[in-house]
Amino acid sequence: MRITLESPYPFGMWGMDIVGKLPRVMGQKEYLIVAVDYLTRQVKAEPQAKISEKEVIKFVWQNIICRFGIPRVLITDNGTQFQGGKLKSWLEEPKIKQLFMSVNYLQANGQPEVTNRIILQQLKTRLGEDKGNWVHELLGVLWAHHTTPKESTQETPFNLVYGTEVVLPADIGEETWRVKSYDSTRNLESRREDFDLVE
Repeated sequence: MRITLESPYPFGMWGMDIVGKLPRVMGQKEYLIVAVDYLTRQVKAEPQAKISEKEVIKFVWQNIICRFGIPRVLITDNGTQFQGGKLKSWLEEPKIKQLFMSVNYLQANGQPEVTNRIILQQLKTRLGEDKGNWVHELLGVLWAHHTTPKESTQETPFNLVYGTEVVLPADIGEETWRVKSYDSTRNLESRREDFDLVE
């Protein structure tokens, strides 16, 4: 039996996982906390020197709540950093429901697991034989993820989050229609009309 998890709205359901131990680099960082929004496929990832409830709480606060609002559901595996009383009581206050999924059951918490594999593969590709400083390459890997269309949505996570495609370096070098036709006055007027329609 396959369970499909779907978020009813953007940033309402996040899957979260830990990657590591990775080669230790600057600041003794050897772990990676990864969170994935189930609807937009937006990824937040942060290198860590150690993993505990304290780091998980700080990550959720800074990378999810302060940027995207309070989610309804947080899906994690049964790792000790996700099972403690501090995290449980902290999640109860804003009424965030925590679901635990078995690390052996990928369909249930598949989004973070798949994303972790992609991040690790892209880091290995960028670093090659040199184990190097994976922390420096992480932002480039996340950029590539956010600007690449996903099979499940046929959209980029960037577009699903911000409602527009990102202007890529290639768009500036070989000016695309979008870059050539940019007019700040017309753009401002258009945005005002959009906001008037929202009200």
